Amino acid sequence: MRPLPAMGLAAATLLAPTPLPAESAMPVVIELYTSQGCSSCPPADAMLADLARMEGVVALSLHVDYWDYIGWPDSFAQPAFSARQEAYAMAAGERMVYTPQIVVNGQDRIVGSDPMAVMERLHAYAGATTPVALRVAREGDLLRIEADSTAPVPPLTVQLVRYRPAEEVTITAGENAGLTLTYVNVVTAWEQVGDWDGAAPLSLAVPAQGPERAVVLLQEQGPGRIRAAATAE
Repeated sequence: MRPLPAMGLAAATLLAPTPLPAESAMPVVIELYTSQGCSSCPPADAMLADLARMEGVVALSLHVDYWDYIGWPDSFAQPAFSARQEAYAMAAGERMVYTPQIVVNGQDRIVGSDPMAVMERLHAYAGATTPVALRVAREGDLLRIEADSTAPVPPLTVQLVRYRPAEEVTITAGENAGLTLTYVNVVTAWEQVGDWDGAAPLSLAVPAQGPERAVVLLQEQGPGRIRAAATAE
């Protein structure tokens, strides 16, 4: 795939209007499916670093394991992340997965090395609101998750994502042999910690030991549309 043009992603911002009363601003959730063994992935990984610096964006890097056989086992890859990408494909009626791929807000699947398509989706979602108010706070080794909604919502899964802000890897074999790459917001765990139908306020306290950062997503089953996202304060 072609290299990413210098388009100033790091300097971009999502200009969002003030949410309507009784609604909350909805971040744009970016899931990049990538691999250390994929020669087309470094430009997408670099773009994710730019996206992670943008206000109003939750950018996450999920490393898949299905390229490990070509000579370099990805040190961040987990079968669960490959399975999540496959579940998105099945929900959309697609028969193949690939890297790099970006999923936006659990809905749009686009080539991860196409910055114009990514920015088009970011601007399309800029200013989006949600009736769901999601709050996440640390309480020692626990994470307090609270939510309520001003309108009916479909059944949602409560998902806790843990990630590391940055990791540097020197790759000595495979398609990217000889490169030293920095990966940002590397997901280390993705766990469903509850279900919520919005009929009553949500209140959960879940374990969250360790130094990894945390973000909570409320997502339609499928997996489907992400209805709310919040990082731990």
